[in-house]
Amino acid sequence: MSVKQSFTIYPAIDIRGGKCVRLFQGDYAQETVYADSPLEMAKEWEAQGADWIHLVDLDGAKDGLPVNGELIKEIARSVRVPVQVGGGIRTEEQISDYLDAGVARVILGTAAIEDEPFTERILRRYREKIAIGLDCRNGMVATRGWLTTTDVSAAELAGRLVSYGAETFIYTDIARDGTLTGPNVDEISALARATGKTVIASGGVSVLDDLVDLHRFSGEGVGGAIVGKALYTKAFSLTEAAARLRECE
Repeated sequence: MSVKQSFTIYPAIDIRGGKCVRLFQGDYAQETVYADSPLEMAKEWEAQGADWIHLVDLDGAKDGLPVNGELIKEIARSVRVPVQVGGGIRTEEQISDYLDAGVARVILGTAAIEDEPFTERILRRYREKIAIGLDCRNGMVATRGWLTTTDVSAAELAGRLVSYGAETFIYTDIARDGTLTGPNVDEISALARATGKTVIASGGVSVLDDLVDLHRFSGEGVGGAIVGKALYTKAFSLTEAAARLRECE
């Protein structure tokens, strides 16, 4: 089963200590600060034509509860485009708090692996407002801010979560995140085909051709790409990326 859909570029804003940063392969010791104000960064992406914005509470992912939540809610209220948020979200109260503040989609990562009954309940209640973050190291799902690697494969977990109502997955190859070495197109497209659901790519996008490679599978469920470092280092602009993808339609 395939899913025909458009392809969305999600500029990423990773928040740590109230600032916009990027990590290298998820390593908290290898951090680069790109902007002091994530809110101003979100407004800049919106001004450049972003259709969505991807927000991650890095402190929250590590600590297991939202740390930069108030800042994230301020961003959601301040931009006109939808935002999706991940990082440290473990309870229904935290989910509803974000959704009530205007967040369009909440990303579950660690909770989806460590508490499947909770995840099933949340998926059945909130449906398309929930995305499942599959952060993988050598094909195995990692949790707790990528600090712990499980023995569960992405395909195995996704298959179970689809039966609970999961519609959107975000696949991150940790080994490629922040490295500008290209996304893991084979695994991303395979997961989309296997689940019949939307899979958003995350990690490794470095040049426009990476987006083109992913876009080739948009008819099979690859619904977009989260782009961080390539935009911050000006490898290409959001405007250039959108123009290149329009040529592929």
